[in-house]
Amino acid sequence: MRSFLLIKVTFLFVLLFANQSIANETNNYLAHQLKNTSLVISTSLGQLTLNAMSDNAIEVNYHFENTNNNTDFLPSFAIKEHALKQNFSVIESPQQLTLSTGILSAVINKSPFYISYYQDEKLLVSEESGFFTGTVLEDKTTHQTQGFRFYLSENEKLLGGGERVLGMDRRGHRMPLYNRAHYGYETQSNQMNFSLPAVLSSNKYILLFDNSAKGWMDLGKSQQNIMQFEAVSGRMSYVIFSGSTYPELINNYVNVTGKQPMPPRWAFGNFASRFGYRSEQEVRDTVNKFIELDFPLDALILDLYWFGKDIKGHMGNLTWDKETFPTPTKMISDIKAQGVNTLLITEPFVLTSSKGWDDAEKNQALARDAEGNPKRFDFYFGNTGLVDVFSDKGKDWFNRIYKALYQQGITGWWGDLGEPEVHPSDTLHTLSDNSVVNGDAIHNVYGHQWAKMVFENQLSLAPNERPFILMRSGFAGSQRYGMIPWTGDVNRTWGGLKPQVELSLQMGVLGMGYTHSDLGGFAGGETFNKELYIRWLQYGVFQPIYRPHAQDNIASEVVFHDKETQDILRKFIKLRYNLLPYNYTLAYQNSTTGMPLMRPLFFNEALEFELDETLDSAHDKKPDLDLMNNASSYFWGDAFLVTPVVDSNVKSVSIPLPKGVWFDYFTGKKYQGEQTIALATTLETLPVLVRAGSFIPMVDDIQSTKEYDSSKLTLHYYADDSVNFSEGEMYEDDGKSFQSISEKQYEILHFNAKTKRRNQQENSLEFSLNRTGEGYPTMPIERQVSLVIHHWLKPPKSVSISSKKVNLGSDKATSDIYWDKEEKTLTLKFNWQHQPLILSIEH
Repeated sequence: MRSFLLIKVTFLFVLLFANQSIANETNNYLAHQLKNTSLVISTSLGQLTLNAMSDNAIEVNYHFENTNNNTDFLPSFAIKEHALKQNFSVIESPQQLTLSTGILSAVINKSPFYISYYQDEKLLVSEESGFFTGTVLEDKTTHQTQGFRFYLSENEKLLGGGERVLGMDRRGHRMPLYNRAHYGYETQSNQMNFSLPAVLSSNKYILLFDNSAKGWMDLGKSQQNIMQFEAVSGRMSYVIFSGSTYPELINNYVNVTGKQPMPPRWAFGNFASRFGYRSEQEVRDTVNKFIELDFPLDALILDLYWFGKDIKGHMGNLTWDKETFPTPTKMISDIKAQGVNTLLITEPFVLTSSKGWDDAEKNQALARDAEGNPKRFDFYFGNTGLVDVFSDKGKDWFNRIYKALYQQGITGWWGDLGEPEVHPSDTLHTLSDNSVVNGDAIHNVYGHQWAKMVFENQLSLAPNERPFILMRSGFAGSQRYGMIPWTGDVNRTWGGLKPQVELSLQMGVLGMGYTHSDLGGFAGGETFNKELYIRWLQYGVFQPIYRPHAQDNIASEVVFHDKETQDILRKFIKLRYNLLPYNYTLAYQNSTTGMPLMRPLFFNEALEFELDETLDSAHDKKPDLDLMNNASSYFWGDAFLVTPVVDSNVKSVSIPLPKGVWFDYFTGKKYQGEQTIALATTLETLPVLVRAGSFIPMVDDIQSTKEYDSSKLTLHYYADDSVNFSEGEMYEDDGKSFQSISEKQYEILHFNAKTKRRNQQENSLEFSLNRTGEGYPTMPIERQVSLVIHHWLKPPKSVSISSKKVNLGSDKATSDIYWDKEEKTLTLKFNWQHQPLILSIEH
């Protein structure tokens, strides 16, 4: 707090709330100057810097003097490395200073000092008081805090905060910004393993609090129309992003925080995982069981038994237990030949009882205490130290272990307990510049930094091989290190299944598009709940990663359950593989634009803008705010509308249909949009609808992605008279090269369909196929394509391919053109050498 002499020229406002207080000193502009590509402003309380990170993003960094914060020098962890700042214009008037990128403007009021943000002429958000200091009482401890306050507009809705179970609209909640696991959560959780200090507003802005420390985010809880971010220390900075549509907004966000690299194709296959496989023989038997029972499989994950027989006492060994895994390299090689990749769990804790303790201590790999010794503390697994992933010595030690395991054939990494699960505040971490900070200052970026270390080390070992990094905790921007998060140790109950869509959607709109759950649930459960298990694994077909995982008192793998369960789920797991071309294209879209694979219903607004030529811009239509609350249904890409069944004995589900025409994927029944329907379901089906006008590329059944071959392609199209024009795409590359996109070693197949109306009785549907991209070595020279047109109600009058007429056949197996009266499908078979191709159907 400043001296009483300063209070003669400023005013001090103190706000008191339950367990917190806020001290606001009025602030006034003094001067400004341009330094390189930064606007530096001096005020009566200190200095701040504004940077234009893009046309749609402005960073604000406050450097106000504050004796309670000795770590404001910390760098941005959210903004991608080597991010380029761009030029902007500055206009000054007696009352204001305006920084403009041409699209996004920061209007700086001089006295009192505050900043408001506009896209064009539209006000997005305004600081209430800018920087403030205060206190927070938590667990009988008073924390000195500092942060920012902003006004919220009436009816504004807010997504954000990361993994929490609070409902989609987080307004009205106060949330800890401190990554902490919540074991066995169900339908309510305000603090989990992956918090994100950011919000996405219905006013089409994202606000990111770029601070790594222990803190809180108050979205109108303490004061109805005030949004507040605060932390105990660290960088005092935020970034504002704008966009005309939600997808554009997310794209602008990942352009600054970094884009998710493409995962390897095998990551979209089926995983075998449990807590855990206890021997080499069990691994081999499990893989053989999947193959024997005709279940596709692409990966097997080893939990902590690979380095010790017991749960406790061995963490930190990080070498194979040769009694239970006598020939690990041969095991890895053998199941790789069967199409199965091996992944290992690693944790950042090194127990004092482990084989790794002495070596970690000798190499100064562990975080320190105030006396400079390894910081030791107790937690569930034993007495431990924590690898300092911020220090060069800690990274070097850990990377040597990863290198040795990679050389044995490990193809993916599972980083667990990375919140860190236990992280005493007096733990000291050494940064690469030799500065030292305590655990609270960088707690929320520990998992983020760990992922960065693994990612960069993996690329140093194999520069053109895509890393696979599964982690439980991270920070804003962790997607750029290939992080694939999961939703923690969820309870194995219907209550555990219920929030999974909410969790994935919340993470996906802020860059973490591969957030997924332990299919089937992880924690608890005394007996096998067959219906719950089936429903959870059915939902998993339409989530980013298909990975059943659980405590092993009940098998997580479908192959160890009854025949009916196997028969139902075999079809769904095979569907997951059939959809590989479609799903892989979603991955490409995510890596190039940030578009999540799972998309909230209010994203339908953006699609309507693309298709409705009568709209001048996205500003012509206000978002449906009610859809922002919906987490019962979601889009899987643009084609599928999915509604998981999250209760027992459900006979039908209520689905709010967006605009357009929709078809039940399993029955073909047609529904008109903009109404709420009751869709019937059985245990053998999942409520899945397909948007009219959708293209869905699929491949035949395979045992693993090792057999993947898109030279034989089935292209499904869902026809309806209401659709005048539609388009789709299919991205393909070799499935493994890290540089496929940057080196343009890929192909994109483009499809569109256009209805040509001659009169009320005669119409034609014209398909155009084309290919772009520079290609890749294993690219098919030719494709055998089966175009399956759904909802085709009568035989066509004529069909032509490249202006050559083709006759309708009578035999489904041998005919190039066949109309199926029962299925209401028209199938066209042809070979395509990827030249521009026109197919015309008169009806």
